[in-house]
Amino acid sequence: MSNTQLATQNQKTGIASYLGSDAVKNNIAGVIGEKNITRFISSVVSAVQVNPTLAQCTNSSILSAALQGEALQLAPSPQLGQFYMVPYDKKEKVNGKWQVVAKEAQFQIGWKGYVQLAIRSGEYEKIVVNEIKKGEIEYNPITEDIATHPIMEPEEREKAETVGYYAMFKLHSGYKKEIFSPKAAILAHAKKYSQAYRTDLNKGYQNSKWTTDFDAMAKKTLIRQLIGKWGPMSVEMQQAYEKDMSVIDEDGSARYVDNAVDVEMQVAEDIETHANTVDFEEAEVVENPKPADQPKSVKVEPPKPEPEQTAEDDIPAFMRG
Repeated sequence: MSNTQLATQNQKTGIASYLGSDAVKNNIAGVIGEKNITRFISSVVSAVQVNPTLAQCTNSSILSAALQGEALQLAPSPQLGQFYMVPYDKKEKVNGKWQVVAKEAQFQIGWKGYVQLAIRSGEYEKIVVNEIKKGEIEYNPITEDIATHPIMEPEEREKAETVGYYAMFKLHSGYKKEIFSPKAAILAHAKKYSQAYRTDLNKGYQNSKWTTDFDAMAKKTLIRQLIGKWGPMSVEMQQAYEKDMSVIDEDGSARYVDNAVDVEMQVAEDIETHANTVDFEEAEVVENPKPADQPKSVKVEPPKPEPEQTAEDDIPAFMRG
C-alpha cells in the first residue's frame, strides 16, 4: 500500500474530528476526567499537525499512544521531548507477500521523559545524561572509574567531536551510579535493535529517530539502561519501561513493531532481572497498575485486518463501557 493510499484511507476522519466526536470524547472523559479533555485533545492535535506522516496513522493507535503518555503525565509536544508518537508501517501478508496495510503510532518515551519520571518518584536527588566530547573523559572499563575534564567554553564544546555518552544518578540515600558508553557501542546497539535504522542506513532514508536525532536516542538508551539496571523503579516507571517503543493495542497491551521479537525479549528480561521490587508509597502511580514485584512480558499477537470503522467503532476496546 502506497503512502497516497494510506493517506486516503485515514482522511475519512481527521484526528481533530475523530477526537471531537461525542462517542470518543465521552470515552476519553471516562479515562482522564472531564476537566482534562480540552487540554488533552489540543495537545494531541498539535503533535499530529507538525508531523504529516503521523497524521496517516490509524486514529485508534494515535489515541492509545497519547493516553499512555497522559497516564504517565508526560506531554506529547515534540519540543518538550518527554514522549513521542512515532509512525510505523503495519505489515501483513497479502497473496503471499508482505505489504503495508496501515500506519500505526508507536509510543516512545524520550530521555527527558525518563528523567521526569525518575524525579517524580522522589528517590532521585540528581540525574544527568549528556554527550561526551573528545578529550573530556577518562574511563577504566575494569573498575568503572570515571574522571571528567569538561570543555568549559560552550561554542568550543559544541563544535568538538562527540565520542560517547555519560549518565549518572544520585539517590537521596547517598547512593551514586554513573556509566559511560562509547558512541560506537551505542551505534552497534541501534543497528541491532532498530530495523527502521538499519533500513535507513541501507536505503538512505530519514525515517528513524536514530537517523534524525541520534544524540537524543543515544541519551535515552543510556539513561534507560542506567535506571533499569541500577535505579529504584516505581510502579509508574516500570509501566513506562514496559510500554516504551510499542504500539498500544485496543486491549491496552503493548506490541513491538521495530524488531518485535528482539525488543519484546529485551524489555521482559530487563524488567524481570533489574526492576526494583520495593514498593514506593510516595510515588505517583496510574490506575490499576501491575504489581511491582510481578512484572509480566508482553504477548505479541499476530496482526489482524482492520474492518471498516466509524468514529465510534474506532475507540480502543479498553476505553469502551
